[in-house]
Amino acid sequence: MPRLSEVIAELDALWPPERAEGWDAVGTVCGDPEAEVDRVLFAVDPVRQIAEEARALGAQLIVTHHPLYLRGTTTVAASTFKGRVVHDLIKQDIALHVAHTNADTADPGVSDALAGALDLRVTGPLVPDPTDPGGRRGLGRICELDHPETLRDLAARAAARLPATAQGIRLAGDPDALVRRVAVSGGSGDSLFDAVRAAGVDAFLTADLRHHPASEAVQHSPLGLVDAAHWATEWPWCEQAAAQLDAISDRHGWDLRVHVSTQVTDPWTTHHSSGAPN
Repeated sequence: MPRLSEVIAELDALWPPERAEGWDAVGTVCGDPEAEVDRVLFAVDPVRQIAEEARALGAQLIVTHHPLYLRGTTTVAASTFKGRVVHDLIKQDIALHVAHTNADTADPGVSDALAGALDLRVTGPLVPDPTDPGGRRGLGRICELDHPETLRDLAARAAARLPATAQGIRLAGDPDALVRRVAVSGGSGDSLFDAVRAAGVDAFLTADLRHHPASEAVQHSPLGLVDAAHWATEWPWCEQAAAQLDAISDRHGWDLRVHVSTQVTDPWTTHHSSGAPN
């Protein structure tokens, strides 16, 4: 079996920590570098139910997309919910490793996985990484559909192919407008509207769209907006990342058992229609 340090070295090669945003908190949160690893669990959120799932599986490593401590802390006391996660992981000899914005901009990255889940053809990054001479890394992706479809059909495609959440899928714009080119970005995407408009796409599929940026976007142009749950747009990365680690394991003869959590850790649990038009 490989040591944790060997597995982490391969994960850092996939998602180099130096490519994370300066405000981000990526890398290994806890874990003994010399510990052996034979089972790994991928998930979006480092919450307690994921730690419990890892314990039940017998996993020695959890890899999540979201950081546990994004803004730093002065305590890991078990009286706090994040401290309780750390205590539970250490007691069970389970390591936690985070790949966040360094996975967003990777090639392949979070938005590649989102495009793949929707069967969209990626043509390039939405916001290219200027340090990538190949022009493949960057934030978000610009995609093309094999055949034009309406904005309503694109939203229905997202609803059918992304994991189900209480929010479901919202759209803004003319539901019958034809869509040929789409920008996608896993996670919160309303900071990217300038890049989306510059790309000349017909629609933008992302998550966490706020009222004012979305309102301004649809008033500014006929751009269609498809808004999914944050967790749902990033979960496909877990499957993509697990497949990457599987390939690494095969290459090294590690025989790792790699799992993807299907627990819905989106914080929203119930949706009630307010009678708005479909």
